[in-house]
Formats: sequence, structure tokens, C-alpha cells
Amino acid sequence: MIRTLATDPTLADFGKDPIWLTIVKAVLLFVMVMLGILFGVWYERKIISRMQHRYGPNRAGKFGLLQSVADGLKMGLKEDIFPNTVDKVLYFLAPVIMVLPAFLAFSIIPFGGMVNMFGVETPLQLVDLPVAVLFMLAMGAISVYGVVLAGWSSRSPYALLGGLRSAAQVVSYEIAMGLSFVGVFVFAGTLSTSEIVAAQDQWWFVFLLLPSFLIYAICMFGEAARIPFDLPEGEGELVGGFQTEYSSSLKFALIMMGEYLHAFTAAGVAVTLFLGGWHAPWPVSVLWDGADSGYWGFLWWFLKFFLAFTFIVWVRASLPRVRYDQLMSLGWKVLIPVNLAWLLLVAGIQTVRGATQGTSDWWWAVGITAFLLIGGLAVWARFDTTNQRRREAKKAQIEAEFEELRNEPVAGGFPVPPLDAPHYHGVQRKEVSSGSN
Repeated sequence: MIRTLATDPTLADFGKDPIWLTIVKAVLLFVMVMLGILFGVWYERKIISRMQHRYGPNRAGKFGLLQSVADGLKMGLKEDIFPNTVDKVLYFLAPVIMVLPAFLAFSIIPFGGMVNMFGVETPLQLVDLPVAVLFMLAMGAISVYGVVLAGWSSRSPYALLGGLRSAAQVVSYEIAMGLSFVGVFVFAGTLSTSEIVAAQDQWWFVFLLLPSFLIYAICMFGEAARIPFDLPEGEGELVGGFQTEYSSSLKFALIMMGEYLHAFTAAGVAVTLFLGGWHAPWPVSVLWDGADSGYWGFLWWFLKFFLAFTFIVWVRASLPRVRYDQLMSLGWKVLIPVNLAWLLLVAGIQTVRGATQGTSDWWWAVGITAFLLIGGLAVWARFDTTNQRRREAKKAQIEAEFEELRNEPVAGGFPVPPLDAPHYHGVQRKEVSSGSN
């Protein structure tokens, strides 16, 4: 279905709202996000509990819907404690730095097309920029300072290690995530979120750029520090990571709010860049003319956002936390090289499409480009001597351990004497009488 400019906003449609309407839209966005956090906490606890054959929150309010409100009131009214050894200024500012950039990053998400709001034609989006996606990446990088400062200001070894892990993790996954957006920029020809959504009126980028979407789906867990990549707060090894010294007070509530805001932003960016934004899905867009016009677009955006957040919760309930060396290896040795190879193919396809002006000959060129790329990867894998030496060394180690176990069955285990020998390494077996003493 071909849409008109009256439905798809562009950059020229922004900056024309009266100041009162901008304030109203900002307040509505803030209220929507805050209510979304309350519902998201309840929904995540409910989904995980049902997957674990539990009921979850079911006491406060109908179906436990008021449990998040009760928890928020409890944390807000508890005594705000500052440990003696902390840097009080940074200790207080760290949770704020974690929350504010996440709110700002959510402001560039388009929720719909052009709508009539209080008699004014306006985009259903707070703000858009020519470099809106880069702004989102910048806000995600700034919020990491909050995690690092929380660990540094706590003056605790566990908190400091959690902050350092977060810094190393964001460097790894910010690069891979940024590279996954390059294919979107190449196909859409813009970095504006509203125009990227408009470029998906026929085909969503999740189908045209499936490898980029899969890489982003992995990176968003590392960016948001959610399971299986929540190493900065790994309670199994770091007690609580960067938030170890934060008690259940208002600052702890801000940290939890920042975590959910990052998850919401990750889901919103996935919907905007890859899942068509507020455009109606097929076959609704074909059967219903104007299915995403006006405020109907917000309905489709919300359904896609809800499914994306459900996927994030499902992954948390299903996968374990990975080791830190596995996390870094995945980011540097797998995601970035695969992303670069995929971008080479995307750039070749776009170059051929522009040279052939949409004729049918470009499919042959795309096939040849893909063949050359796959052939190059196969040759690289064949002559990758580093991985070959690593595999050979691991095979030799396994064979040596197997040979050791063959000669000495108890090697490497607990030294329990065999039951069929009266003596073993100088230890004499004692017969235990079954009678009474």
C-alpha cells in the first residue's frame, strides 16, 4: 500500500509545534514511560513466575497489578543511607545519570504518523533529528557513565569490578550494534527515525537486513546489561556488582528504573529500525486501507513493542548467564567480523542497484557478490591457522586426559579407595561390623 506524505512525517514536519503542544507531548511521553515501567515490572515477574510454575504477584490489587506501586512506595519512603566511605556526590548522581539519558533516548522514537492533537497537525513523536539514531547511541554510551560512577563512588571492590565490566562490555557491544545500524542507513538513506520508518512502507528491514537484525538482537542484551549478558551485576560472583552498596531506597529504585528504560529503548529501537515502526503489518495493510493512519499507528507500534519486550523477558527466563570471557569473545571475535562482512555485501548490493537503475540484471550481480563473499569466508576459514592450532591443542589435551584416566581411573577426582582392594596407596580398608557395639 502506497502512503502519502500526510501520513508519513518527515524532518520538515518537526519544529513547527507551538511550545504548549511540545510540553504536552513531553508530559504524555513521561507518563507513558512511567506507567510502562510499573506494568513492565509486573509483567516480567508474572511471565517468569508462570514459566517456573509459580503464581507471581497476586496479593496487591487485582492480579497483583498494584504490586509495582507498593514496591515503588516502599523504596521511596525508606531511609536514604549513605555509607561512610562513599563519594557522596558521585554516589548520588550515578543513578540519575543512568535514568536521564534513557528518557532522552526514548524521545526520538516515532509512535505514529501525522495526527490531529488538540486541533494541531503534528507528528506522533516528540522530536526528530537528522542524526537521531546517533543521538540514541550517544545517550546509551552516556548512561554507562552512571554504572561506572556507581561502582567507583561506592569504594567497594565488587562494585568497582561491576563498573569496569560495564565499561568493557559497552565498548564491545556498542561497536557491533552501531555496525548493525549501518545497513539500515544505507537502505533508508537517512539517520532520521521518522524517515527510516517511512522507508519501510513496503518492506520491513527485518526481512531485507535479517543478519543486521539478528546481530542487533544479541547486542541489545549486552547494551542493556540483561541476562545472559548482565555481567556488571552478576550476583553469583560480584554479590550485586555496581549496585552492591545501594540499599533498597530511592536510589535503588532509580537504578531499577534505568534498567527497564534501557530495555524499553532497546525494544523501541528494534521496532523503529527493523520492524516497520508504526506501519501496520501484512496482511492488515493490504486488507484495510488506512490501517495505520492517525492514532491507529500507535496501536501497531505498541503491539510490536509489546512482543519485543516479551522476547527480552523470555530470554531472561530461559538462558543462563555466560562467562565474561565468552561475552568478550562473542563481541570482538564473532559479531564485529560478521557485521563487517555483511556490510560489505550490503554496500555491493546497493551499488549494483544504483548502477542498474532497478533492472532485472542486478539480481545476477547480487548473486555473484554473495558468492564471492561466501567463497572468501570459506577460504579464510580453511587457512585460519590460529583456530586450527587451537583445535589441535585442545584435541591433544583431551587425548592426554583420556589416556591419564585410562591408566589411573581416579586421576583428577576425589581420592576414594577402590572397593575391591584391601589396600590402596598405603590406606588400609577397615571392615565395619553390622552388629551393635
